[in-house]
Order: sequence, then structure tokens, then C-alpha cells
Amino acid sequence: MALVLHAGSGNKNAFKALIAAEYSGVKVDLVKDFEMGVSNKTPEFLKMNPIGKVPVLETPDGVVFESNAIARYVARLKADNPLYGSSLIDYAHIEQWMDFAATEVDANIGKWLYPRMGFYPYAAVSEETAIAALKRALGSLNTHLASNTFLVGHSVTLADIVLTCDLYLGFIRILTKSFTSEFPHVERYFWTMVNQPNFKKVIGDVKQAEAVPPVQKKAAPAKEQKPKEAKKEAPKEAPKPKADEKPAEEEAPKPKPKNPLDLLPPSKMILDDWKRLYSNTKTNFREVAIKGFWDMYDPEGYSLWFCDYKYNDENTVSFVTMNKVGGFLQRMDLCRKYAFGKMLVVGSEPPFKVKGLWLFRGSEIPKFVMDEVYDVELYEWSKVDLSDEAQKERVNAMIEDQEPFEGEALLDAKCFK
Repeated sequence: MALVLHAGSGNKNAFKALIAAEYSGVKVDLVKDFEMGVSNKTPEFLKMNPIGKVPVLETPDGVVFESNAIARYVARLKADNPLYGSSLIDYAHIEQWMDFAATEVDANIGKWLYPRMGFYPYAAVSEETAIAALKRALGSLNTHLASNTFLVGHSVTLADIVLTCDLYLGFIRILTKSFTSEFPHVERYFWTMVNQPNFKKVIGDVKQAEAVPPVQKKAAPAKEQKPKEAKKEAPKEAPKPKADEKPAEEEAPKPKPKNPLDLLPPSKMILDDWKRLYSNTKTNFREVAIKGFWDMYDPEGYSLWFCDYKYNDENTVSFVTMNKVGGFLQRMDLCRKYAFGKMLVVGSEPPFKVKGLWLFRGSEIPKFVMDEVYDVELYEWSKVDLSDEAQKERVNAMIEDQEPFEGEALLDAKCFK
């Protein structure tokens, strides 16, 4: 019995097994004329997978469902398959990235896309959470790919197949160029993968989404039609639209969620004024920008923090270290309205030291930053003691990108504003 895969011809989860089969020299037949919502509801299909999900693989030894399990099965049909790497640690890393693809990438793309397609109720707050989580995942992936062509080793593995297929749905449906451009290494990786011959044979040509799909609002019109048909002559139906307006407001409750920092007492420091002064000062930086900063600074409404990377011994490659900092700043984007930061890479030779200065609204590091930006845990944080002149001078030096900094050359300086 040949291997038979039950799924639609454009199903990204079916692509995983089909691409793995191409790399492994395994023949897998895709059933013809599979119609989602019909073929997967038949008694024959439900006998293979009682919950009716696709894909499902028929094998001589029994049925396998769940796309990653099917891809693993197909890959293992070839002895010593390079898709599983060449060592135990390679195998562990391949499994690691497959789990990452499922839980961090695929899941969050789905939470953003499916409600807009009408598969689940749409809620703006949930969408914002999904987008933030997806950006965090892609930022982490971008950092890894800055120094790696493939996820594991120096050739395509099962991890690359699974991740690319999970990214595929996002790229063609909702991840526009303006979104993915924040993650250039992820972009390079995705287009490299989908243009590999074995990928292209299964997937075909790929075109990136040009716009985020609008929210489907199928339920609202149906509710409006029913009362009109039931009581055509009743003039008292006029108030009904008001009742109908409430669900519409609940679908997109954008004004409701407020960041706790917006509820703090007003501050005399206008953050945008400082950012503008910083950007526009080209000469006499100490006399103009630094003096202006301390004139504006409000210790009641803002706080200053030093951060020092905990694992500087790992910073042995300059461009990888700088990319690491760049990824951190990308993930900090969610607090741009409430923060200003400087990140310095210090040293003329490895290991390089990463040091930072951050200005946050409020007296503490914002909780949503601690919760959402995993990099925060990679740094030691200490609040600036404004009564200590040496610490104030260190603030000045970091804002100014002073070189040498603390006796060492300045390799790179990045500003978050």
C-alpha cells in the first residue's frame, strides 16, 4: 500500500509531509478532489481521525494524523536521513525549532488571521496580544538567523520544512512587506526556503500579502434582517439598530484597554520634546541636549535605569552581538510611547560588553515590558541614583555616545526613540 495523504492541494500542513517526502525520496500520493468540509466529514474519514482535522496519512501500518507527526514519520522512512541532522544535539535542536514553529509562530499567526476571516469571534485586544507575541517570536528568530542560513547546521532539516510551511500561510495571507521588513533575516530565510527546488515543486510560486484582510462581519447583517422580516409593519422597530450597535462595539473595543502608564498623574516632562531635542542637536551636544535633558527630566513622572548584559562572555562575534542588541530594540517597540533608550556595544576586541541606559515612564520598569520582552531577563537592571554625581555623569556619557566609554572603545551605539 502506498502512502496516501488526505488534505487539500493548498494545505500548508500537508506541504510539510510532501516536502519531507521530496527530500527523502519517499512516494506520497495526495488524494484527488479533496473538499474541506465535505471529504473530512465522511464516515470513512472520521474513522481515521474522529475530530475531522487534516491532514491524515494512510500507511501500511495504520493511520497517522497531526502534520508534524506525519512529517516526522515520512522523514524516518529514510535511514540516516540528514533532515534529522548528524548528531543527538542536532536532533534536539530540530525538535526545539519545530516546537517553536508550532507554539510561537503558527499559533500567533492563526490568532491574528482566523478571527479576521470569520472563523472565530474578533476582538481587538486579543489581536493586539497576538501581534505582540508574534513580533517577539519573529524578533528572536531574526536574531538567530542573523548568523545562520538554516535553523540547524548547514543544510535543510525537518525544522526548516515545518517552520517555512507555518510562515507560508502568514506570508500569503496577512504578513505584509511593511510588517516583515522589521525582520530582514526572517525575510531572507523564508524566500530562500520557498525557492529551494524541493519546496517549489510542492508549494509553487509564492506571492506575499499586499494588505491585512479586513475583519469579516457576517453575523451583524443576519441579526438585522431577522427582525425586519418578522415585523415588517411594526414602527416600533426603530430602536432595534441601537441594540445591534452594541455587538459592533464589542467586536472592536479599541477605546477600552488603557495602558496603566496612561493613568499616571501628568508629568512636566514631555517625552516627545526630549526625543526631538536629542534628534535635532548636531553640535554642542553637552551644552544643548544634555542640559536640556536635565531641565526637562521629571523624577516624579519618570525613572532612569542602567542595564548590563549578563552573558558578555558569549559576545565573541561583533556583528552577532550588534544584531542581538538590534533584536532587543525591536522587541522593545511596544513601549516606544513611554521610553527612550541608549544601547552601547563596548570594546575593541571580544568578548564585547553590552550596556544600556533607559528612561521609562513611571517609577519602575513597566510590567508589560517585563512580561512581553524576554530579553529584559538577560540584563542586570539598576535604578540610577540621581544623588550620585558619578552616576549622573555616566547617564550623560551614554546619551552622548562618549568615546572612549569607561576606558574602552565604542564599537556601536543604538538609540531607541
